[in-house]
Amino acid sequence: MTSFWKSWLGSISIIMKANSCCLGLDIGDRRIGIAVSRSGFICSGLETYTRKNLTLDAEHIYDLAVQYNARRIIAGRPVHLNGDHHVQEDKNELLLSRLRQKGLEVILWDERFSSLSAERVLLEADVSRKKRKGVIDKMAAVIILQNYLDSINLGGTDYEK
Repeated sequence: MTSFWKSWLGSISIIMKANSCCLGLDIGDRRIGIAVSRSGFICSGLETYTRKNLTLDAEHIYDLAVQYNARRIIAGRPVHLNGDHHVQEDKNELLLSRLRQKGLEVILWDERFSSLSAERVLLEADVSRKKRKGVIDKMAAVIILQNYLDSINLGGTDYEK
């Protein structure tokens, strides 16, 4: 095997370890969009979870993390367009701190435009308004998680824990 292939295989091995299974979250007041990546390269929508209370919400997400053997949660970080703090970030932190207490690594990822992008994808797919409401949060979670994966796989490290 040439040194090129040894180097390439070594790089893939590092990427695979760094990108173990993870969940992506788009957290809202009423619903949480959830996505999953098993490969560290591509993700898919898992579900749109209707929130009940903080304890049950954290248990549900933790159960999914255990089910999928996810070690990392990539959560959308709500910020205003100019980068200023958004009040939703404080609300989200209540849930995320519970997930951290359960031993999960939580990474915050800029979610600006994720819902808008999800809406556009669904409109282009000609999904009815009624059906969009049920899947837009899941699609936003996919966009958040895929953006994170793309950044990491291209050598980026710009994230917050």
